[in-house]
Amino acid sequence: MRQSSTARVGGSRFLYEPFDAASARLEVNERIAEERWSQLERRLVQIEVGLDRLERRIWVAVYGAASLILADIAYGLMNVTGS
Repeated sequence: MRQSSTARVGGSRFLYEPFDAASARLEVNERIAEERWSQLERRLVQIEVGLDRLERRIWVAVYGAASLILADIAYGLMNVTGS
């Protein structure tokens, strides 16, 4: 009695099952795309944090300039009324 050539006699399943290269490529590409997406999201969060810091600094500068102008006006009014 002869065994058929497709019968499994033992060993690795990779010896008998065909390797689907297209499916493996798709899985790898999907994993790469997911990793790139997560890195893009991480970078966007960093950019948003940087923009928030910059916005705070700009507002501090605006409020500082406005307070200097108001202080100068108040000083001028005090000198006019004091004369």
